[in-house]
Formats: sequence, C-alpha cells, structure tokens
Amino acid sequence: MSGLTHIGPDGAARMVDVSAKPVTAREAEAKGRVVMKPETAALIRDGQTAKGDVLAAARIAGIMAAKKTGALIPLCHPLPLDAVSIDLIVGEDAVEIIAIARTTGRTGVEMEALTAVSLAALTIYDMVKAVDKTMRIESVRLTRKTGGKSGEFSAP
Repeated sequence: MSGLTHIGPDGAARMVDVSAKPVTAREAEAKGRVVMKPETAALIRDGQTAKGDVLAAARIAGIMAAKKTGALIPLCHPLPLDAVSIDLIVGEDAVEIIAIARTTGRTGVEMEALTAVSLAALTIYDMVKAVDKTMRIESVRLTRKTGGKSGEFSAP
C-alpha cells in the first residue's frame, strides 16, 4: 500500500513491530526556539519574571515530556531513556532550546528529543505570555541522530 511504517498492508494504522531489531545505543538531538521581544528575553535572563525561574521550569518540563512521549504520541513506542538533557540559551530576542535524548533499545529517540524541545518551548511561552503576546515558537526540528539501521543523520 504505502512505504509508511505505521500503515499496515490493509491500510490501517499500526504500531511498528521492532521485536526483531537489534538493541543498539541511540541518540537524537533536536532544536527549536522561542522568539520574543528583547525586553522579555532580558526578564528571563535576569530571573525577573512573575512566575519564577523560567529556564528551570522549561528544563524540567522538557525532561518530563521526553519521558512521557510514548503516552503522548499515538503509535510511538514507550522507551526506557538513559539520559535527557535540555540546554537553554537566552539570546537578544529568543531562547534557543537544544534537547538530547539517549537510549539503548530497538527504536530511535527522535520523537523524545522533539517532544522535549516542544514542551520546553511551550513552558517558556506559558510563563511569560502575560508580558509578551507576540512570542512565537519556531524551527523545531531534528538536528542529529545516531544508532539503528538507518545510521547517522545530521541536518545540513
């Protein structure tokens, strides 16, 4: 029918059977950003927001989200994560988010890294939306992955 792995021969959605795949070390990195007014970025950088430490909350939200990815995304395998890291870099008018997820398993951790970035971005947005309605979340993407049958990927 199609070359999509989540569609069975009958056209129905299915969870991919990974039981025959070898267990390998896998890692994925995703990035994204929350663009905002320079004044908003300064509030975050200086820890002056009314809701508290935006960066700490975003980091925890991203890690928690990565751990729950299998419950959030239909047909996504729940994975035992070996590590999740979230780096947040406050620039002049944006917060850059970098998430790295690692596992040793039969399927990749791309969705976990992307989910971590997405929820960290949403948390930043939520915590400062009262002072900046113009914020936007953008450029959420997979930037690197290793392990598994398809090997290494690095975004140009």
